[in-house]
Amino acid sequence: MNWILLVIGGLFEVGFASCLGKAKETTGTVSALWMCGFFVCLTISMFLLYKATQTLPIGTAYAVWTGIGAVGTVIVGIFIFKEPADFWRVFFITTLIASIIGLKFVSN
Repeated sequence: MNWILLVIGGLFEVGFASCLGKAKETTGTVSALWMCGFFVCLTISMFLLYKATQTLPIGTAYAVWTGIGAVGTVIVGIFIFKEPADFWRVFFITTLIASIIGLKFVSN
């Protein structure tokens, strides 16, 4: 169950990073709304990380949480913010995904 909470927390990390990107692109009330989304996603993400670390090792949980956030944010960047998707960027994201899966298999 805590692995599921950790994955959901990582997805909310993608949400708060994406909200920051959208807030940067906008101004005024729209920017403030994206910042509200940032704080909501941040709070949920941190709470779920906290819950997951009650039974999972902190080092593993944090690495997986940040890895999910990093991979998800790069994917959102490529598809939403039109960031480049060159070979090396995709290669290293793939190695990060493999590392996250590896941590899951070697952890209790």
